This record gives sequence, C-alpha cells and structure tokens, in this order.
Amino acid sequence: MKEIIQEYKKDMMVTLTIEDLGSDGEGIGKLDGYPFFVKDALPGDVIEAKVMKAKKNYAYARLIKILEPSKDRIQPPCGCHKQCGGCQIQALSYEAQLTYKENKVKNHLLRIGGFLEREIKQVMNPIIGMEEPFHYRNKAQFPFGLDKEGRIVTGFYAGRTHSIIPNTDCILGVPENQVILEHILDYMNTEQIKPYQEETHQGLVRHALIRKGFATGELMVCLVINGGSLPKQEKLIERLQTVPGMTSISYSINREKTNVIMGDTIKTIWGSESIRDFIGSVEFKISPLSFYQVNPVQTEKLYSLALEYANLSGQETVWDLYCGIGTISLFLAQKAKQVYGVEIVPQAIEDAKENAKINHITNAEFYVGKAEEVLPEQYEKHGVYADVIVVDPPRKGCDEVTLQTMLTMKPKRIVYVSCDSATLARDLRILCDGGYELCEVTPVDQFGHTVHVETVCCLQRVNM
Repeated sequence: MKEIIQEYKKDMMVTLTIEDLGSDGEGIGKLDGYPFFVKDALPGDVIEAKVMKAKKNYAYARLIKILEPSKDRIQPPCGCHKQCGGCQIQALSYEAQLTYKENKVKNHLLRIGGFLEREIKQVMNPIIGMEEPFHYRNKAQFPFGLDKEGRIVTGFYAGRTHSIIPNTDCILGVPENQVILEHILDYMNTEQIKPYQEETHQGLVRHALIRKGFATGELMVCLVINGGSLPKQEKLIERLQTVPGMTSISYSINREKTNVIMGDTIKTIWGSESIRDFIGSVEFKISPLSFYQVNPVQTEKLYSLALEYANLSGQETVWDLYCGIGTISLFLAQKAKQVYGVEIVPQAIEDAKENAKINHITNAEFYVGKAEEVLPEQYEKHGVYADVIVVDPPRKGCDEVTLQTMLTMKPKRIVYVSCDSATLARDLRILCDGGYELCEVTPVDQFGHTVHVETVCCLQRVNM
C-alpha cells in the first residue's frame, strides 16, 4: 500500500514535539518524518505552531503556544531575548546549552568529517564551560536610530533585520555599557545631534563601539559617524570622562552606504589611542580596529589548550596562520624557538608587532598577506619549514591551498582552533586523509546563550 504523506501548507496549525536544535538554534520537530524548524522552541517542548513557509522536504513554523515546556526551559533574564538577534538559546538552561554545543561538534565530526563514533569517543573531551555566562563580552557595537515616535534609540538589531530593539543594558556586555550609552544619548538629545538613517543616508551617529580591558579596567568609546567631525565634542568628552576606567575616546569616519560598521579613519579626541588588556601574562594593546577575542576569560583557557597541544620544548619553529593581532603567536613564543604569524589585515599585523615589542618578545615575526599565499611562498621559495602549525581561521575554514601546503610541509603537529565546527570537520578529514591522526578535540564555550562554539584540536603526523 502506498504511503500517504500529509501535505503541509502556509497558515496550517500543527502540534509538534521538539526533538533537536538546528545550527541556528531553532527547534526541530517532525510529523511523519517531515521536519519543521521553529524559532524559540526547545528540545522537549510540546508546542502548537503555525506553518509560515512549506517546502518539499521541510517547513518553517512560528511558535504559537507551549503546551508542555521542556525540563530544560528556563525564564530568560533578558526581556529582549526573543526580538534581539544576539541570544538564540537564552531560554535553555546553561547546562543544556553546553550539552547542545558538545553534541553539535560531535555530530559535525560524524556527519561531515566522516569520523567513526568510536574514534570520536576516544578523542573528544567534555566542553569547557563558563563559570559566569553573563557579562562576558569585552566589546559591543550599538547602532543608533529613531523609533516610531522620532526618539533617538540605541540597542541591537532584531534577528535578520536592521530594526533596532532599544536596550542599553545587554546582560552579555559589561555593566559600564549602559552608563556610557545613556551619556551618549543625553549628549545627542541635548546638542540635537541626529542619528544615522540607512534609508536616506542622512544623520550623523551610526554606531558606538565600546571595549573594556578586563584585566586593566580600561574603557574605550569610539563613535562611528557619517561626517568629518563631531559637533561640540567637548560636551561628550565631559560626560564620558566621568566614567571610572575611561581611557580612550575617539570617532571613526564612515560615510559609505554599507553594512560595514567601522570606517578606516580613526581620530582620538581624548585620552589614549588604545587600551590595554592581558591574556595570561601577555599584554595586548587594543585599538578600535583591533581584532581581539570578545571573551578574555575563556580565551585564556582556549589558548592555554592550544599551547598544551603544541607541546613545545623550546626548540620548535611554529607557524601561526590567521594570527590576528598575535594573540596565539605571543602565547606560543614563550615556549617556542621561533614563531611566524600570518594575517591578511595590515593593521592587525602592526598591532601584532607592537604587542611583541610591549612584551619584549623577539622570537616572533609577522607577515601581511593571505595564509594560502604567504605559507606556500615561504616554503617553496625560501625553504621555511615548521615543526608545529597552528591555525585559527575564519568561519569558512582553511583555504584548500593552505591545507595542501601544510600537508606538504609535514609538521610534527597541527593545532586547529575553530569557530565553526562544520568547516572544522571538513578540514580535519582532509588533514587526516593526508597523513595525520586526530588526537584530541576540546570544545570551549566562548559565547554563552548563542549557538556558537569554539573548538581546539590536536593532530599528530603518522609514521614520523
């Protein structure tokens, strides 16, 4: 007898038991094997949902009513969590969040990397969670705009939109953010300074970038403006310099019609051009354009693991690809003979060199360029080799040329730090097929209440 499959259409109501979470944190429930993706639904929830879009093999639905809540569902401490695009899984208990992230890494290794369950079980360590999963972000960027009544507002964009959800007190950021934003709003209202409007490309203040050095307490504020100067800037300085820890006040000029937040021109109007922070014993100078991990407490754990997996004795030559401002490079330089860092962003390399100088590290050298171009050139033309290669690529993972050059160079060990476990699994398969054995995998929660997870892996060359 031919199986009859129910045809689901827009606006239909369905009752679902949520079984899993998707990669973006949406709940997944099935009827007769047909999956529904439902935002704000959690594993264990029994819900009533309305079909919003139905495809041949799946549908998107909107949560209408929770009939039976999951045992892992909690009351989110932030009232904006549903509208804001920042926290996708805040309604899930923190313990369940860690389980979800650990399983996410395992499933990607299994399905994308093609590793066997027994192999994964042998190498996978428990996820390293946070002791305090709130107020962990040392950096935040707040857009400015007008609400429906024409009042100046700041906060965060609603998910998948550029509509601002007013909120000066994000519970993932530092408490000083709220004080600073209220000062900026007061300045704009008093001095009649208009926020930027994307539709018309009019208005001045686009964003506020706020950074804090957790170890030093130093604060930085950089306003992104659609103009060449900041009117009555002394009024803003007067307000902001009363905030304890205020160290740097600047503005960034961005007159382009773009979604890119920061402009290339930075003008410091009060205090220092940068702030300082420490990860472990290494000091870092952080400018408005610097790439610097947003969770310094977990970053120290992550980089300590990378250093442990590198297993340095003091005689090794190490390459650090996608090195940013040299955070991992300088960690490694404390135990290596020589470290070479590669990064495509020129400003980041300047920061890396400056950070090496600040820390009196003389055995770290940095190159500007694409990893897939610099590494082959140094290897093929200059015969540079590596005992250990450390990679910390963007979400898209390593370039194919970079992976092949790594396999040709045959370092003893490869340490792979990843912010996307799907591309990590893909790249690990290539490396393992090319003569490496996966020895350890440890997820680290850098971004509590979001679906993102960092992972650090150790690979050892076989038949050395």
